[in-house]
Parts: sequence; structure tokens; C-alpha cells
Amino acid sequence: MPADAVEVGRILDAWGVKGWFKVQAHSASAEALFSSRRWFLRASERGSPAFAGAREMVIAQVREHGGNLVASSEAIAERGAAEALRGCRIFISRSAFPKPGPDEFYWVDLIGLSVVNREGVCLGEVKDLLATGPQTVLVLHAAENGQMMERLIPFVSAYVDSVDLTGRRIVVDWQPDF
Repeated sequence: MPADAVEVGRILDAWGVKGWFKVQAHSASAEALFSSRRWFLRASERGSPAFAGAREMVIAQVREHGGNLVASSEAIAERGAAEALRGCRIFISRSAFPKPGPDEFYWVDLIGLSVVNREGVCLGEVKDLLATGPQTVLVLHAAENGQMMERLIPFVSAYVDSVDLTGRRIVVDWQPDF
């Protein structure tokens, strides 16, 4: 398993009789699954695992099908072998992700960044992101007065001034009492 591996999906079940399998992507946009031909699998925590540890799988094809994805590998030639992968978690090396466009960011790159406002007040650290339909929301955790608090900030240009991935910092137009 590469050091920069990111979990991007899960194998749902076998699909067809020739070893194809259904994949549920963790993201609405599954570019990483389409762009990488090297997936790393970890067996499901439930049931009896098909293998121990991590397993690299070379992917032959991936395509959309009925709201999910279906994929094939030369290493999986029949339905029974695909069924054995049910529940496996799929990881891809972060370095294999397609390069994002200008002002586009992978959520995984935003997790852990410090968020400060224009006055330099630290508002917290990005712990998660929420897709709310029209926009994404940063979920921040911050310790204030000895207690952990959660703050939600829309990740839109009206509030986000800059994102510095190298400096691990996001500057926002937001006040601590919002």
C-alpha cells in the first residue's frame, strides 16, 4: 500500500459472470477511479476476508453503470472471484489523482488545514467537508475555553479568500462569533 493511499470507494458485489464487480465511489466525481489503473484493496472488516492485508489490483476497465461504477481486472476472471471481493475498500495513490483545475481542490487535501480569518484569528482546523447540494461546507474543529467546538463555513468564493496547500492554511472572511 503506498504511503499516500486515499480510500476512494468500496466493492459492492459481483456484476455479470465474467469477473466484473460493482464499485461504489465515495465521491460524486470519481475521476481518481477512472484515471488510475492500480487500485489497492483492503479486505472488508465484516465476514470472512478473502485475503489479509493489502492487495494491489491492476484494473483493465472502469465504466459507469446504473448510478455506480463497474470494473474489471485480468486477475479476476469469473464471478466467484469477484464475489469474494465484496466489501473490499479501494485505495488509490494520491499521486495518481488527476491534477485539479484552477481553484479546484480535492477534499483530502483540505483536511487538516488551519483556517484563519482576515484578521489572523484562528477559527479551527478542517476535520471534514459536507456536500450540501449547492455548495460544500468546511467542518472545523477548534478548542475554545477548554471545550471542543464545531464551526461550519461555506466553501465558496464569497467567504474563502485563499487556499494555500503548501502553507497548510485557508484564509476566510468569517468571524469567530458566527
